[in-house]
Amino acid sequence: MPIAKRLRIAVLGDGGWGTTLAIHLHRCGHQVRWWGVSPGYLAQMDRHRENPKFLPGIRIPRDLPIHADLAEAAQRAHLVVMAAPSQYLRATVQRLASAWHTPAPVLSVAKGLELRTLKRMSQILREELGPVPVAALSGPNIAVEIAQGHPASSVVASGEARLAALVQRAFSNAQFRVYTSADLIGVELGGALKNPIAIAAGIGDGLGFGANAKAALITRGVVEMARLGVALGAREQTFWGLSGLGDLVTTCLGGRNRGLGEQLGKGRSLSRALGGTAMVLEGVGTTKAALALGRREGIELPIIEQVEAVLFHRRSPRRALHALMSRSRKAEFARHGG
Repeated sequence: MPIAKRLRIAVLGDGGWGTTLAIHLHRCGHQVRWWGVSPGYLAQMDRHRENPKFLPGIRIPRDLPIHADLAEAAQRAHLVVMAAPSQYLRATVQRLASAWHTPAPVLSVAKGLELRTLKRMSQILREELGPVPVAALSGPNIAVEIAQGHPASSVVASGEARLAALVQRAFSNAQFRVYTSADLIGVELGGALKNPIAIAAGIGDGLGFGANAKAALITRGVVEMARLGVALGAREQTFWGLSGLGDLVTTCLGGRNRGLGEQLGKGRSLSRALGGTAMVLEGVGTTKAALALGRREGIELPIIEQVEAVLFHRRSPRRALHALMSRSRKAEFARHGG
């Protein structure tokens, strides 16, 4: 595995996060090859040097190449960054596997769970690619802020310390600080499970609630995330770090999933709330997947359960709130329940 500062890095995915990371890694001095799924849209981005659908207003450097050929983008890469949304990741990885002749370490940056299988992104990567080194990057990272060069931090997790260190060096610069972790399960679950909680925070905003309600939701939300995560093999400590509490706070304050929840809190249906965005909102599918995981493991997820009812069963936000507030009284740090 190379340790040189300048790496050949393939970024696969032309959404807001994929665009941001391609720009960021280019700024870090790496040789970046960036791929997206739609050749026509890629040609438009190449001409105008902007991604108007997913990252409007951010200039794409003229010397950052945009590839329509996946095999060409991934050829001889030292590192492949998988930035496809979670529900599309498997199909993208299958395309990569069929065209990839020189496998390299893979970094997942998607924050979700596959709805059909309830699997994490690293599990999908290993199923489709075989025994390649795998890592995951997650944290309180709003794409546009990083693209604008604002300070931010993240965490990279892998069972292979050498790969985590490689990603840490590759991504770190004066504006972006990366920490390492060995808890791949926890870092992936933190990034995924915070999205349903952020939808709940947005619902509260739509209902006109204030700081008290949001603080309580964030605090109990991270407990809920940790409870499920530990049952699935993660370390509880991870959920109090950047990929857990840190990402949750950011998303509850200003993420797209929070924005969806706000529309629901104002009385809009899910279809109407989603109608105005081309971006994939990871929290919708992850809510259903997380609740299924909780039921499989026998873990109570009261906030996520109510979000699922609002999203998919037409429960009114105020009825969902009543269901949460009228639960049986418990100790804050009881061993079971929340």
